[in-house]
Amino acid sequence: MFRKAAVPTFSNGSYLQGQANGKLSSMDSGQPAQEQKVVLKKKVTLLRGISIIIGTIIGAGIFISPKGILKNTGSVGMSLTVWTVCGILSLFGALCYAELGTCIKKSGGHYTYILEAFGPLPAFVRVWVELLIIRPAATAVISLAFGRYILEPFFMQCEIPELAIKLITAVGITLVMVLNSTSVSWSARIQMFLTFCKLVAILIIIVPGVIQLIKGETQHFKNAFAGNDASVMGLPLAFYSGMYAYSGWFYLNFVTEEVENPEKNIPLAICISMIIVTVGYVLTNVAYFTTISPGELLLSKAVAVTFAERLMGNFSLAVPVFVALSCFGSMNGGIFAVSRMFFVASREGHLPEILSMIHVRKHTPLPAVIVLHPLTMIMLFNGDLYSLLNFLSFARWLFIGLVVAGLIYLRYKRPDMPRPFKVPLFIPALFSFTCLFMVALSLYSDPVNTGIGFAITLTGIPAYYLFIVWDNKPKWFRKLLGDFFQTQALSIALLVAMSRN
Repeated sequence: MFRKAAVPTFSNGSYLQGQANGKLSSMDSGQPAQEQKVVLKKKVTLLRGISIIIGTIIGAGIFISPKGILKNTGSVGMSLTVWTVCGILSLFGALCYAELGTCIKKSGGHYTYILEAFGPLPAFVRVWVELLIIRPAATAVISLAFGRYILEPFFMQCEIPELAIKLITAVGITLVMVLNSTSVSWSARIQMFLTFCKLVAILIIIVPGVIQLIKGETQHFKNAFAGNDASVMGLPLAFYSGMYAYSGWFYLNFVTEEVENPEKNIPLAICISMIIVTVGYVLTNVAYFTTISPGELLLSKAVAVTFAERLMGNFSLAVPVFVALSCFGSMNGGIFAVSRMFFVASREGHLPEILSMIHVRKHTPLPAVIVLHPLTMIMLFNGDLYSLLNFLSFARWLFIGLVVAGLIYLRYKRPDMPRPFKVPLFIPALFSFTCLFMVALSLYSDPVNTGIGFAITLTGIPAYYLFIVWDNKPKWFRKLLGDFFQTQALSIALLVAMSRN
């Protein structure tokens, strides 16, 4: 059942250190009872933090269809400029989150920072939409790409059956959730391996591209800014595509409480990751243009495959495997991070109590991980995924902009808050303006779908008052909630316990 919402605490975000002191006696009856803390352990090192960020940013898009920017800019030179500028803007947003992550040492990312700055209602609305629609739909979409490309080598001469794609996708989703439920260390190790595979795949494209440049294959860079002029509407859409390609830089902030030495490692991991991704994205696009003309790139269904076929012959068969591994890494990193948002929201009383419990032996937030499984399966087999994502695409930038605006607000509201890492004020101001611009762009370019998404988001307001604020619920309603969640029975079945007294 839902607990009464906790009053947000402002003790430098030290929720875990100050309150997460739940203890459980040893369950081995053959040994004396021992007390051990049931908490999420600090197992995210600097290298693991970098792998989380890079592994969730780099998905299938850069290998398959990086043409949204070119289509809306009209020239090679302008498209490369937009890729670079979007990387810098994303770095600015990441630096803002680095400041928030070092002064508010709680996991939860967007949810936690909105809660600290603006209170429980907008924070609840954020996690409500994330849990019910955004995260299951987004997980299903990236997982479908995994299912399709893992089967690609087996169906080279024919179409892949849709049912086969969905069944393999379901297996992949289940595997990722079992992995994240079993071990933080193994999840992080696999994420590091998959991130390494992604970087190798990008290097496989960049190195031949550099060789092509050395050979003088620069015909597509002559008059690089010539071509179709970018329209007034096209250029903003190009930036929208670019910012979406870089999204994922905020995921390390979802697991702040598990990061070793967060004051140092969060800013370092963010800066290193964003530099690697930005340089990698720009050089990958440069490599494509050494071999593929802009017109051919726009017509290609899988740009990396086309590039590999022309330069590497049969090695192009390896591209679907790398894409599948890339998607699996995005699935793993996303679930690892977002489950911590649900864990923290439950701890604050905004989600059912069971979601704030931790496995007593594995020290993983088991319920917060597996809660996504049934919702994602429903989306996978029954939902109109892309429509849902279109409805709610604006919500991501709305809440990220709200978080960064909250950073500015906290500078004035709480000037004495310890800030081990501090960014110049123009950076959050510019980035929050960028986010609001993208929200306005969504309203202008697709008012119907954006309006529907806005209406779905607003359902969080009555839900907040119904489940959280309303104290005098009828007995039948309280019994209904109790019967539905069965917290005690579930905690025994899952072998989980509260992370605090």
